[in-house]
Amino acid sequence: EVGLNYVFPLITSSYNLIYKLHPEFPLLSKEGDITIGGVFSINSQISSPPLTFTDAPEPLKCSRYHFREFHFAQTMMFAIEEINNSSSLLPNISIGYQIFDGCDSNLPSTRAVMGLINGPERTLEKTCSSHLSVHAIVGASESSSAIAMLQISGIFQIPVISHFATCACLSNKKEYPYFFRTIPSDYHQSRALAKLVKHFGWTWVGAVRSDNDYGNNGMATFITAASQEGVCIEYSEAISRTDPSEQVTRVVRVIQSGSARVLVAFLAQGEMEILLEEALKQNLTGLQWVGSESWITAGHLATKGYSRILTGSLGFTLRKSKITGLREFLLQVNPSQDPDNNLLREFWEATFGCSLQSSPHGQTQCSGTERLQDIKNPFTDVSELRISNNVYKAVYAVAYAMHNMLKCGQSGEAVNHPCIWKDALESKQVVKHLRDVNFTLQSGERVYFDENGDPTATYELVNWQRNQAGDIVFVAIGSYDASLPNGKQFTMIGINTTWAAESLERPQSVCSESCLPGFRQAVIKGKPICCFSCIACAAGEISNFNSAECSRCQLEYWSNEDHSQCVPKVIEFLSYGETMGVLLTAFSLFGASLTLVVSCVFFWFRHTPLVKASNFELSFLLLFSLTLCFLCSLTFIGRPSEWSCMLRHTAFGITFALCMSCILAKTIAVVIAFKAKRPANTVPQCSAPLQRTSVLSCTLLQVLVCLLWLTLAPPFPYKNTAHATERIILECDLGSPIGFWAVLGYIGLLAVLCFILAFLARKLPDNFNEAKFITFSMLIFCAVWVTFIPAYVSSPGKFTVAVEIFAILASSFGLLFCIFAPKCYILLFLKRETSTLEEFSPFIRTQSVSVQLSKSTQEQSSVKGKKRKHGNLQFKYYKICCLFMFQV
Repeated sequence: EVGLNYVFPLITSSYNLIYKLHPEFPLLSKEGDITIGGVFSINSQISSPPLTFTDAPEPLKCSRYHFREFHFAQTMMFAIEEINNSSSLLPNISIGYQIFDGCDSNLPSTRAVMGLINGPERTLEKTCSSHLSVHAIVGASESSSAIAMLQISGIFQIPVISHFATCACLSNKKEYPYFFRTIPSDYHQSRALAKLVKHFGWTWVGAVRSDNDYGNNGMATFITAASQEGVCIEYSEAISRTDPSEQVTRVVRVIQSGSARVLVAFLAQGEMEILLEEALKQNLTGLQWVGSESWITAGHLATKGYSRILTGSLGFTLRKSKITGLREFLLQVNPSQDPDNNLLREFWEATFGCSLQSSPHGQTQCSGTERLQDIKNPFTDVSELRISNNVYKAVYAVAYAMHNMLKCGQSGEAVNHPCIWKDALESKQVVKHLRDVNFTLQSGERVYFDENGDPTATYELVNWQRNQAGDIVFVAIGSYDASLPNGKQFTMIGINTTWAAESLERPQSVCSESCLPGFRQAVIKGKPICCFSCIACAAGEISNFNSAECSRCQLEYWSNEDHSQCVPKVIEFLSYGETMGVLLTAFSLFGASLTLVVSCVFFWFRHTPLVKASNFELSFLLLFSLTLCFLCSLTFIGRPSEWSCMLRHTAFGITFALCMSCILAKTIAVVIAFKAKRPANTVPQCSAPLQRTSVLSCTLLQVLVCLLWLTLAPPFPYKNTAHATERIILECDLGSPIGFWAVLGYIGLLAVLCFILAFLARKLPDNFNEAKFITFSMLIFCAVWVTFIPAYVSSPGKFTVAVEIFAILASSFGLLFCIFAPKCYILLFLKRETSTLEEFSPFIRTQSVSVQLSKSTQEQSSVKGKKRKHGNLQFKYYKICCLFMFQV
């Protein structure tokens, strides 16, 4: 590291060379043991001299007196006087000051810091000294000016404490290790502004900024934070006080033509005034202004004609404070304090609009006895001490750092022990102690710096409102504290807010109107995310007001018609209350009733040959099973439960197995009777016990299959949400599909056996034609259940159950009508006097039987032996008797 003793002479020599033509001197100064420099933009406009390159350039001239900045300078002087009069802070040390005009520009600010480094001597002689003439600098009021100052002061490790430079870039300690400030960084303010516009629902805003470090960095942070909050920027324009009027005119036209009704103005006061002047020319009204702390509490903007544009403005600023004795100090300012001071003379003339010198233009002559108490301007106004308090805190921070560095009041128990003065105060020691300061002002405010040299970020949200007198006042309506957790930083007090054009209704500023519940935002290609179209949510999805995405309902819920909320899905099952359930129930009961009627008919005519020949016992068992078949379909209707699911399939399987077993027993008896060759083998096969055994065996086998099914994997109620998304199908899960198809397959096997045996008996004599009706009934039965399989698999929801019930009813009706309808017809509508076999035989055309017997006898004529011939005739006669039991 190059020593300061080597660098300092070289730099000061260069500065002396530059300042040989136009040296820079302080506007206000006072000698003291410790010197604090001050750089304030007392004038806000700079005039560039013409450059001829033949003559030496003229010095820069600053104009446009800025009362607010002069107020800051006087506040610094007041704080220094207060410290010098204090017996507890730097008790035997006096503080002096040197105040320069930064002229709100980088070049004058650079010249000011050079003047501070060179010292207060008004000589142009070369001086070589390693001792700095200033120990700390308070200023400047702009970030760009502060950065320009730091480029020079940083070389000499002189600390700069700004009261108004808010650029977040200054928190970078690697680039600016000697910078401190008593105003929060724009990093926090920009984020606060983003939360503000989001809080009021303004998602489509315009932006204008100062084209300098303050505006560019602050707006960049705001745009980043705004995008995180879902706020879009329609346009972002930049202006500078040095821009030509055409540029400012163009920016105002962009603002006026934009669709955003909210304008975020991250502007320094100089650029703000330029923009407002052009806005007045173009009659730019109706906008909701959101401002940065630079101008949001600038009283001179409210007193001018800008209030028509700015009324209702919102913005964050520092909390108000009260400095006791400051107003009295300000009112004592008078040119008589230093008659040779041009700054005091300019202030007096600008304040009272007169001239202290005789003027040939007829201007009013100032007497010097005018009263500042009668003037109301930013200089005399102490009702909004926000930035002034920052100046006050900056001076006290330097004083406390010096106090600690000089070990004042730290000798034993003596509180006011004199400071240990050092002839050579090193600036880096001042910086070290500035980092560690932690004190409390008389107002109770605590002052300290974090690791970046920044204070705690706390703001007030102010609103421009008119009081009863018609004047603009800054009313605090909220606050922002960056030290609090996210979500609790921004709060509203609840005070009524005045909006743009003094309206009491909050303006709307959106690119697209909010989507209603049931719709979602769809980004329009090529436009920001805040510009969107509203698309209805899909079925089963809902959305709230202005939702970016639709939310899918839970599995057992579905969206209502408006897609605004999820409602329970409709539970669908075949119930007794709907038309289909009523019809199927009616057919089921009708079939069961009809079967009971047939049973009654058979019971009534039980002594007739027809009933006796039809095997009374087997016929009643068949009618009983058919009744159960009709009734078992009722178990398929209604809300499925655990018991109903197990009952419906097992009852169906067992009853149909019983029915098929009875028909199979009938068919086997017919076939065996005609196919047997010897009577000794036929009689046991036609006996009733054998028929009962066969029916019972076939049925028990199905019972065993059902028991095995219910034991291993029984059917159970199941909410099917996969087949239909908008409803829940309450159905019976088979548990084991193998069990279901085994039951159905066994019934099918019995039906096929009946059909085959009946088909084999189709060529029996016409008298013995029950096999034909069994064949026809089995054909219907098989056709129904073969058709049932694809229909059952493909039918949706409750129609699956309906198809199964229809198959049960159709097959049951088919069996009932095909087998019993002809018998009932004979019993009810033909002569019932046929009570003997001989009387009944003519009706059934026994002539055919006789012919058949004759033919059989002739066929046996070639057989030798009378005994064998007689046995065959007996066997033929037995066939007739056995088959007579099944004839129609």
